[in-house]
Amino acid sequence: MALAKFDIQNLNLFYGNMQALKDINLEIKQKQITALIGPSGCGKSTFLRTLNRMNDLIEGVRVEGKILLDGQDIYRPEEDVVHLRKRVGMVFQRPNPFPMTIYDNVAYGPRIHGLKDKKKLDQIVEKSLKSAALWDEIKDRLNRSAMGLSGGQQQRLCVARLLAVEPEVLLMDEPTSALDPISTIKVEELIRELKNHYTIVIVTHNMQQAARVSDTTSFFLNGELVEAGNTDSIFTMPRDKRTEDYITGRFG
Repeated sequence: MALAKFDIQNLNLFYGNMQALKDINLEIKQKQITALIGPSGCGKSTFLRTLNRMNDLIEGVRVEGKILLDGQDIYRPEEDVVHLRKRVGMVFQRPNPFPMTIYDNVAYGPRIHGLKDKKKLDQIVEKSLKSAALWDEIKDRLNRSAMGLSGGQQQRLCVARLLAVEPEVLLMDEPTSALDPISTIKVEELIRELKNHYTIVIVTHNMQQAARVSDTTSFFLNGELVEAGNTDSIFTMPRDKRTEDYITGRFG
């Protein structure tokens, strides 16, 4: 039985007077892939961003309830948010490499955290790029600009940049929505491989993708968590009619 990495209890989130998340209760298991599905504007990306407090950056946001990471509430006053975001990293919808070399992109995080040893940085860069299934494609051009990579390569570089700071959790907000089908397959293969070492939470609009890559699926609608469970069960025997309607394309 997989242990819970996150335990979300009675989570409510407000943008000013508007309630975006309503009484969410969910466990996210360790070293599993959890897919968050639901129509646009249903709260799934907002929920994803609560897991490393990215919503703190938005003015007027208020959070109620608890999010326990390994048993500790990440919203407690003494929480070190910088350290939290090192533990719980994020890959965004569109690849966002820094306008610098491929090497410097991956070395950026370790350097920020104080690592100056060139040999260690070399090792981290190579290991991270290998873990992101990118090393063989770009090992001879590490000193070239990351902006010259294809979209799919840029997204895997962003994953490598994240892995370089040794996170425990990877949050992925529609990581393949801007990619072509071949790049999407490569990123999905990478996600499945990374599950052996990381807890992964992925927001996706693509039902086939959720079915292909995830162990558990959570269906959001109008800021509520309608249903969560084993992905096979959610897709073949949903308990809630709204889940069935969404999965079968009747709305969304």
